[in-house]
Amino acid sequence: MNNEPITMPADPADAEDFDVTVEAMDRAQRARLIRKTRTGLGLSQSEFATRFRVPVGTLRDWEQARATAPDFAIAYVRVIAQHPEMVAKAVA
Repeated sequence: MNNEPITMPADPADAEDFDVTVEAMDRAQRARLIRKTRTGLGLSQSEFATRFRVPVGTLRDWEQARATAPDFAIAYVRVIAQHPEMVAKAVA
């Protein structure tokens, strides 16, 4: 049995809804940040991955919340959001 705290309980009126744990909520928020940063730059997953040297499969897993992006990746994405040209030049 999972003893992780529930952040958002399932809606009892929705048979398909489910409890959301703290970890799942954090993973979803990280996924949203990465996806919004990429789309805000007008880049596809493949373009973003190539430009910023992130494996496309890893990027996809992070964006779809199949894996939790680590703290260093979130910091990197935040820098990309603020200075995309500088980062692209630095990793070229």
